[in-house]
Amino acid sequence: MSKQILQLCHGYDSPFLDVARQYSALFQDSSFKVTTVFLTGVADSSVSAYLPNDEVIFLENNSKELRGLKLKQIQQLKKICVEHRFCYAIAHRYKSIYIALHIKNLYVIGIHHAYGDYQRFGRRFFVSYYKKRLALLGVSNAIRDDIRQSIPRFPSGQIQTLYNRIDYEQLKQQQLSRSEAKNILKLEEKCFYFVNIGRLHPDKDQKTLITAFKALKNNLGKNSKQLQLHIYGKGRLESRLQEQIVELGLTDMVILKGNYPCIANLLKAYDSFVLSSDHEPFGMVLLEAMTTGLPTISTAAGGAGEVVADSGFLFDIGESNQLALLMEQVYNLDIVQKKHYKLLMEQQIKAHFSNQVAKETFFKFDFVTQLD
Repeated sequence: MSKQILQLCHGYDSPFLDVARQYSALFQDSSFKVTTVFLTGVADSSVSAYLPNDEVIFLENNSKELRGLKLKQIQQLKKICVEHRFCYAIAHRYKSIYIALHIKNLYVIGIHHAYGDYQRFGRRFFVSYYKKRLALLGVSNAIRDDIRQSIPRFPSGQIQTLYNRIDYEQLKQQQLSRSEAKNILKLEEKCFYFVNIGRLHPDKDQKTLITAFKALKNNLGKNSKQLQLHIYGKGRLESRLQEQIVELGLTDMVILKGNYPCIANLLKAYDSFVLSSDHEPFGMVLLEAMTTGLPTISTAAGGAGEVVADSGFLFDIGESNQLALLMEQVYNLDIVQKKHYKLLMEQQIKAHFSNQVAKETFFKFDFVTQLD
């Protein structure tokens, strides 16, 4: 008889649909069957088809209904659990963890994707009360350590790291060639293009990136006419960043591109990827960029530094001069050096961020082996 696993998700908006896929994939080719339940979002056959699940259930709540005590959602889940005999639950984000723990005798493995989930006393008290049937996973060591510091009386062995991951070979196949991508994006061969992807939000700190680009322009002098920086994303800082671009005289060199569908598949058109975030829990976009082989520059702190490690170029948060020097270093890389970093990135991804490595790691956790 197959063992049944419950996966409880807040919703399937990006990037959490892919996160749900990642955790479903842990149980492929095993004796486990996975039922994924989405608390919010209308029923969508394309979502069901995307997940390697045995069953997908849409509870179709809206975000407002998930405020407060969540009594409706608890009752909805109780009915599902009556029809299934779940071995344990994987619950993404705090609200899902809270709801799942109201199911009597259900062991819950909670997945945390952000900093500060246990800043509130009520949350700390709640998870500590249920610590005998709860384990917590952070998507990076930085998130794991943030949780451990927030709830120091919670058994540290029950707070571990399981990195996000990608299907490296599949992602490579989806990426267009450099010439195809350049043609679609209308990029000139003579220019050197840096690219950044992220919400225009203080956490992503594109302000520091733009300041660094100005310093790079000054450092390179006459060669700076061949430089461009493209920033993809939308957000509340758009007008402020545009003002900064104008003030620095970079109107023709730094371009806010807005949202662009499937931009991850076109990254080979660029010459270097730069992540300037000052508060990055993990950084899936780094894995996408690293898969292309683009020389990658990132902040050293948080999950981003763990993703890139020695395969790229790391700078301290907010240090625009340091970032400018790294951008200049990447600008001057020769073909041999680029191939070297491409190999390092491939090795880094395969060693730490593949589905197979995640599966091996997950099933070695003590709290998982005890449930088997």
